[in-house]
Amino acid sequence: MLLVSIIINNYNYGSFLPQAIDSALAQTYSHVEVVVVDDLSSDNSRDIIAGYGDRIIPVLHTTNGKQGAAFNSGFAKSQGDIIIFLDADDYLYPHAVENIVAVWQPTLAKVHYRLDVVDTEGQPRGISYPQGGPLDSGSIRQSVLRVGTYVGVPTSGNAIGRQALAQVTPIPAEFTTTSDDYLSVLIPLFGEVAAVETPLGAYRIHTSNQWAMTQVTSDRFHRIIRHDLQRCALINQYGTQLGYDVSDDLYMRFVGRVWTRLASLRFDPTSHPVASDRPLGLTWLGLRAIWRYSSFNWQKRLIFSAWFTWVGLAPRPLAKPVIVWLFAPHHRPKFISWSLTRIRRLVSSPG
Repeated sequence: MLLVSIIINNYNYGSFLPQAIDSALAQTYSHVEVVVVDDLSSDNSRDIIAGYGDRIIPVLHTTNGKQGAAFNSGFAKSQGDIIIFLDADDYLYPHAVENIVAVWQPTLAKVHYRLDVVDTEGQPRGISYPQGGPLDSGSIRQSVLRVGTYVGVPTSGNAIGRQALAQVTPIPAEFTTTSDDYLSVLIPLFGEVAAVETPLGAYRIHTSNQWAMTQVTSDRFHRIIRHDLQRCALINQYGTQLGYDVSDDLYMRFVGRVWTRLASLRFDPTSHPVASDRPLGLTWLGLRAIWRYSSFNWQKRLIFSAWFTWVGLAPRPLAKPVIVWLFAPHHRPKFISWSLTRIRRLVSSPG
């Protein structure tokens, strides 16, 4: 019977931590160990961890090493054949591990699965992550090498094989705050990926969440851009070491990276981190990414092409609201959301 290690990484999430631990302990699959790594929290997290006694394996950091250090020390303490890194602000459904083990095969590097999106109080937002089409599965190495990404899930939505994880750990210090993405792009290079389309847990959106775009600011764009540059350099490094061909223009083949660069440039051009970027050039690269490299259906291609054209060419006061509507949909005026829904229905109708 496969042993599954659920490693909960926590820093000052005492208000959410009990739900994460309880969800790990409540799995219907019996062969589970729960490792809780506390990264020197200053709240009541350590008291909460102590209250679980020997039902969990505690790892208590004496210095704050951030996400990468938590992943490394949790993995070192674990014994599982399959590893789930569960963020302390998220939680799993009781049948999650049972479903993962049911689809697990020796050839897999990982299984990823959808997560329901909830708010700070744990109330459903009515959507699952990611939105849109199905998760990628099978041999997705080529997608990583070709465009530097694939349709996947954040940290808590992944169950990784120990053998694959051992190939890329310990996680280097330069990825200490982006360790989830480090694993996301590298693990598919070491085996196939299986997908479970049924949500097996919850992904919490709140103001302390590192990547949740609850507010649109230039600082957020800058962090994403630096992160994407680091991600593409990582793929180039490992892909080359493993003997794979990596695209020379990897960064600009994925539409999400191009629209972040364009949004950053138009949102606040004085602080944009890439001095060589120009609106017209990024607009062209965005259109190229949509029509040459994306897997969008033609309806989405038209909508996103219109977004690039408007944001790239319109005066900044008119471009900024459209930027906000893309990155923070909850800020969209109701008539915009209604119009987009109507457009989708019209273009998908058989007549």
